[in-house]
Amino acid sequence: MVIKFAKRTELLKPSPTLAITAKANALKAQGVDIIGFGAGEPDFDTPEHVKEAAIEAMKKGYTKYTPVGGINELKDAIIEKTLNDFGLKYDRNEVIVSVGAKHSLYNIAMALFEEGDEVIIPAPYWVSYIDQINLTGAVPRIIETREEDEFKVKPEQLEEVINERTKAIILNYPSNPTGATYSKEELEKLGEVILRKNPNMWVISDEVYEKILFDGRKHVSIASISPELRERTLHVNAVSKTYSMTGWRIGWVCGNKEIVRVMTDLQSQSTSNPTSIAQWAAVSALKGPQDKVFEMVRAFEERRNYIVGRLNSIPGVTCFNPHGAFYVFPNFSKCYGKRYKDKVINNSLDFAAYLLEEFKVAIVPGEAFGDDRCARLSFATSMENIKKGLDRIEEAIKALE
Repeated sequence: MVIKFAKRTELLKPSPTLAITAKANALKAQGVDIIGFGAGEPDFDTPEHVKEAAIEAMKKGYTKYTPVGGINELKDAIIEKTLNDFGLKYDRNEVIVSVGAKHSLYNIAMALFEEGDEVIIPAPYWVSYIDQINLTGAVPRIIETREEDEFKVKPEQLEEVINERTKAIILNYPSNPTGATYSKEELEKLGEVILRKNPNMWVISDEVYEKILFDGRKHVSIASISPELRERTLHVNAVSKTYSMTGWRIGWVCGNKEIVRVMTDLQSQSTSNPTSIAQWAAVSALKGPQDKVFEMVRAFEERRNYIVGRLNSIPGVTCFNPHGAFYVFPNFSKCYGKRYKDKVINNSLDFAAYLLEEFKVAIVPGEAFGDDRCARLSFATSMENIKKGLDRIEEAIKALE
């Protein structure tokens, strides 16, 4: 039998972060001492009161189907959180809960994008944006940002790429992979360009790392800048990163009720409702004590300070000091063109393979994020592992000729 797959599947690429993690785990299973910097999730446990809420939900029999777009209790908790944090008021029919923020973004793409559309994505970008857009037949329009600009898109760059075919821009802040975020003033300038240049384009605002910020920064949502931007913004969030609940798979979108309605119809024919038990756990996360979040962020900030300092001390390496999230995105391009024995390092893929094979360190090549000069290292791991891993990276760079 000849299997003929749909052409759209040819557009898909395996997740490089999951691929690196799988390869590192396979080596670990063989007893190899691997230091992994690939993790895209906090290394802290889900808070106990959240786990207890899930157990209680099971005991109460909340194990059946729920409304497709989420239980009202969770929608209300999301509405309350969004109002308290950003002053943004949404009604229940403007909120949809999905199976993680990735599912939320996929639903948006399927509801809005089609052939002939263009979607603006600043690079470096989260790896799934490109594939999700490609699946719809729309075209990603990449804006390359620079390390010296803190990996943030400039208003004049946005001005150049917006046209009548532009359907949306995807903004992710704090960013995966760079950790960069935007101030209120910067968002105001971007918003002014968006509103002026195309009256019909959407802002997809991916804010899943919004609570993981350093140096006293406060998160500002672009939807809160003006009523006009609020109407044009699809606000994406999740409990995954803030509450270390990646496996619970709960994300959401707040925004235009007509888009939310279509997304709900789409979801009804794919996953239907998110897991009932996880929804009740998310209610507890949003409405319960937040002390564990603050503890986690303090630990991440301590690790960030160390890892950035160490990377910048290695000759030939530069590393932007991230504003938030739990990643660094150092520039290793001065290693390119060098060799180790018979291996030549030509790009980020070669460099990542070299580190893993020769020095047992797993990082994610920057090519996957749209910037081949760099690589992503997650500091969602212990300080002991960070120190040990950086020792190996430093040794690996010194070994190149």
